[in-house]
Amino acid sequence: MAQPVRAQKYMSTFGRFKQVWLISWPLIVANSFWNLQVTIDRIFLGSFSIDSLGAAIGAVGLFWAPMALVQQTASYVTTFVAQYLGKDEPQWIGPSLWQSIYVSIVGGILFLLLIPMAPLLFQWVGHSPALQILEVDYFQMLAYSALPTALVASASGFFTGLGRSRVIILINLVGLLCNVLFDYLLIFGNCGFPRLGIAGAGLATAMANLGAAFFGFYLVFSSANKAKYRLTENWKVDWEIMFRFIKFGVPSGMQWALEGLAFTGFLVSIGRLPNGDVALSASGITITIMMLAILPALGVAQGVSVLVGQSLGRDEPNLARTYTWVGFQMTLLYTLTMGLSFVVAPQLYIQMFQNTENMEQWVQVSQLVPHLLIFVALFLAFDSLNLIFSFTLKGAGDTRYVSLVALLLPWPVMVFPAWYVSGWSSGVYWSWGFASLYILLQAVVFLRRFLAGAWESMRVT
Repeated sequence: MAQPVRAQKYMSTFGRFKQVWLISWPLIVANSFWNLQVTIDRIFLGSFSIDSLGAAIGAVGLFWAPMALVQQTASYVTTFVAQYLGKDEPQWIGPSLWQSIYVSIVGGILFLLLIPMAPLLFQWVGHSPALQILEVDYFQMLAYSALPTALVASASGFFTGLGRSRVIILINLVGLLCNVLFDYLLIFGNCGFPRLGIAGAGLATAMANLGAAFFGFYLVFSSANKAKYRLTENWKVDWEIMFRFIKFGVPSGMQWALEGLAFTGFLVSIGRLPNGDVALSASGITITIMMLAILPALGVAQGVSVLVGQSLGRDEPNLARTYTWVGFQMTLLYTLTMGLSFVVAPQLYIQMFQNTENMEQWVQVSQLVPHLLIFVALFLAFDSLNLIFSFTLKGAGDTRYVSLVALLLPWPVMVFPAWYVSGWSSGVYWSWGFASLYILLQAVVFLRRFLAGAWESMRVT
């Protein structure tokens, strides 16, 4: 869908469900590819060693906070493209994309400064010495993926804002295939490549995202796109657009970064438990399984955000509100179904991560995961509400409020309480209980903001 759908005031309820589905299903598939990439990565690491799996979870937690700031700021080009498309001003889409590219480049280069700081960062985290060595190796290699990951977000945001979400499937598929190939070669040292273990997994991610970035921009700069959106004519920094991009995009990125930072603190607390290595590995497996429910819901939320942006660009806030409720109903049904399967058949998911080299540790991990999945099943419905309504707010431009929630809510509700119970033998259950409470309260906050309606008069263009 290269143009916004017109004359939607009289669309039937079924038509609106169909419209949300048409733009969302490619994003769901693309997110599933990304989740499959992460899952395969962790399955490979789990097969290599349980400690490598736990270290990967800890390292990604610390990596994600600054990475989210860069990636999600760059991806906010989606809202600019959607609103300019809704206003029928395609000539401003190209300049908006270039501002996203420049943010990606600067952020990706600055990210490399974290490489020499990694040993001190993980020494502060305080996990076991064996885990620290693995975490540093993984983090340092992952740092090289920051620039290509942000560029992939720019290219993907361009197509998503246009409503051409099927293209995102191809971009993520390239990343998936490259990552699986490089994981196979570099983790285990197959086909004459060096056996790099967890460092190989990080390097594989960087190389896979680089391949996806090249492919994504090959599609972006097609002849038709260059002509229609002035992609090669307006490549210089446009300070007026850049100012608005920073004004709205950085708070959007800050939401993800602040939530990532809070979740990092949560994982650090898990790793400090008396059975920290087991608890961290079990939490990593639980989070990976949880993504099977969250990422499809995220795809719907992204689709809703595009439709909200296009509707507001046409000054149709009532239609934007309708799309939001449709998206929530779709995600609620899916997450409730997945949550039920986590409770009824947890072994269906857990067996993918089995490691026979350290059976004593694996038995402890596999016994803990089903209990943690119960927490996941209980809060999934609220998390679907968080996704849909926060993306609606960001699709309008209400990014500072969303960022403020991410700054103020998770630490007193989830992180500090989890830190307090980190010395308890049952601390892992208490910690996940606090995480569930945080997600529930966040859902209430976003719902109230959505119902207040201030977002309906906001624009980024």
